[in-house]
Amino acid sequence: MYSAIAKNKRNTVFIIILFLLIIGGLGALAGKVYNSPTMVVVVLVFATGYAAIQYFAAGSQAVAMSGAVRIEQADNPRLWRVVENLSITNGMPMPKVYIVNDPAPNAFATGRDPEHAIVAATTGLLDIMTDAELEGVMAHELGHVKNYDIRVSMIVFGLVVAVGFIADMFLRMAFFGGRGNNNNGGGGNPLILVFGLVAMIIAPLIAGIVQAAVSREREYLADATGAMTTRYPDALASALEKLGQYGRPMQKQASTMSHMWISDPLKPGIMTRLFSSHPPIEARIERLNTMGREF
Repeated sequence: MYSAIAKNKRNTVFIIILFLLIIGGLGALAGKVYNSPTMVVVVLVFATGYAAIQYFAAGSQAVAMSGAVRIEQADNPRLWRVVENLSITNGMPMPKVYIVNDPAPNAFATGRDPEHAIVAATTGLLDIMTDAELEGVMAHELGHVKNYDIRVSMIVFGLVVAVGFIADMFLRMAFFGGRGNNNNGGGGNPLILVFGLVAMIIAPLIAGIVQAAVSREREYLADATGAMTTRYPDALASALEKLGQYGRPMQKQASTMSHMWISDPLKPGIMTRLFSSHPPIEARIERLNTMGREF
């Protein structure tokens, strides 16, 4: 478990470097197209500043995008008690607890470390889960906190948002132009048009690949951590089975934070299946059942 935590800390550094390289590379290409070396410096400074902001603010952004509302013990004693007991069991600080008003059963965790963690559950999850199943789900989410998965997820979230922003910017540059290499502006330059279209297509694909790569094993690890915490993997397996049966797309969908949820919150489609940030629920249940037989 400690090796997994150390690996996630290393992954955070790697993802930040990858983030700077991607944005810096796009800035270098834009500088070459516009024959403006200053653009490279501007984009790199922007990327560095954005990475720093994301490190501290991505958790709040995820909460805002999901529509989650922070609660206290009196607002939902059941959920609060489960999170509090699990925090004590793990020897961790009590995270901030949120509820998302959405009939789709789901939950997520975010933040930069256990001292600044957030866990959230939807009303749909609270409605269909037994106490033992709810404990299993929240133990899974606290597993993300304990393993520092939330830090990795947060950086990936920032990366996906940034790449999407850059892709959109280059698309606008391609069609509406700016200060191009000729006197007629960038909009008439075929190179600018090709550059913008390629950036628009490739950038989200890169973001999706990174998002999926860091998320799938992370889910397996959080399942195992949650099962070890409760010593009752069958409860989490039962909860996952219900998520498979009653799962539905979230009302407020955001592909940039889809990897944070315990179950994929997006509408199914070809791209969703190709770049899914979640392993198959059946495979997760099988692993938990195997753990249950070993206890």
